Amino acid sequence: MEFWQAFLPLVIDMLLIILLVVGIVLGIKTIITMSKIEKVVDNVNDKVDSLNSIFGIVDFASDKLAGVVDKTVDFISNMFTKFWYKKSLKKEEKDEEE
Repeated sequence: MEFWQAFLPLVIDMLLIILLVVGIVLGIKTIITMSKIEKVVDNVNDKVDSLNSIFGIVDFASDKLAGVVDKTVDFISNMFTKFWYKKSLKKEEKDEEE
């Protein structure tokens, strides 16, 4: 029994030391990995920032194209509305005359 009382604390202390060393190693590796990820993210941000002008041009062109299409559709729909409205007025006038 005395052997176990002397041996088990030594085993527990050794396991805690090993656990502490493994934790420190994993922490250092995590810090190294995070610095590499930060470099990659910075690189990607630089490349995306270089494309912002192209995205701005595409956005401007799509806005102008959408405006032209909207005006064209409005014009055509107004023409059809006027055409159908005139037809309905003529039918009403004919019905009133009869």
